[in-house]
Amino acid sequence: SGFDVRCACDGEEAWQMIQERAPDILVTDCYMPRLDGLGLVERIRANLSTADLPVVMLTAKGFELAEADVGRRLGVLAVLAKPFSPRELVLRVQQFLETGTIEHSICG
Repeated sequence: SGFDVRCACDGEEAWQMIQERAPDILVTDCYMPRLDGLGLVERIRANLSTADLPVVMLTAKGFELAEADVGRRLGVLAVLAKPFSPRELVLRVQQFLETGTIEHSICG
């Protein structure tokens, strides 16, 4: 889709990469080794240089994140439940990059 994508194997590696060069938007899984997605987003929000980084979170269908929690406390733009459509993910990222918003906060 024309995005410059960088991949990390786990939350710790993602955190290191974000500190080196913050992306325009972060797409992260909720479940990851060493540092899960919620912990990663908490670190991002606690750091002044990354606090405003837009985040989309992917999660297993059975795992429910409270919309109020991820929206208010962690500032996650959208939560996509697995299995999700890769096309939907691309559309959400494009929507954010073009408008600065994502229409629905919880998807799936």
